Amino acid sequence: MIYALLDWDCLQKYNISIKDFCKSAKGLKAKYLQYRDKNSSLEKKLQRIKEIRKYWKKTLIVNDTIELLAFADGIHIGQEDLENLCKKFQLSKKEVIENLKNGKLLQWKMDNVKCKIDSKKLKMKNDSPFSILHSPFIVGLSTHNREEILEANKLPLDYIGLGAYRPTQTKDTSNILGKKIINLIKYSYHHVAVIGGVKIYDKIPAIKVIGSDICRLTSIQSKKKKILKKKLKNL
Repeated sequence: MIYALLDWDCLQKYNISIKDFCKSAKGLKAKYLQYRDKNSSLEKKLQRIKEIRKYWKKTLIVNDTIELLAFADGIHIGQEDLENLCKKFQLSKKEVIENLKNGKLLQWKMDNVKCKIDSKKLKMKNDSPFSILHSPFIVGLSTHNREEILEANKLPLDYIGLGAYRPTQTKDTSNILGKKIINLIKYSYHHVAVIGGVKIYDKIPAIKVIGSDICRLTSIQSKKKKILKKKLKNL
């Protein structure tokens, strides 16, 4: 099963539109799509996730940004993100995950006067096909080693991301697991998405969800465009 990662910076690098990416993900029969955007403003992220929703009707996961959860089916957070949420809301890891799943952290964000977006303008019920009334949300957590997997087993997660499998252009990866990842998967009680440099042709046994690297998908579109340009020149 393919879990496609739509990384905004990578799309810009390869000059791929959201529409084309979603089309590629559909063509590869991806079941999940994660929207990852580390550098844009919240307003820009909202514009893009609404555009994604025009072309992607399957499961949509957002990365890190709780405010975007109103427009998605779930959220993926990193180890540092989880620690920061625990400190910010004075909750345990288990409580943070539970409140992400039931949408309470989203509501607290919207009610916060420091929030950059007016919750009245958000209109979750009208704009989003998956409002907080359709809880619980899907929650995933990044893991990188056996210790983090065992810790994740104690949390009410829907899946974990495990990696990096290979070096990837979408983020800095100092911890490359390679074939070690096959043994690590066995420790997880949750579904596992292998992340970081995963290719479409990779065959990873004993796994419930296979992650697909964004650059593999974008490279397909890039090759198609180059071929088309050559054909047009030869006409």
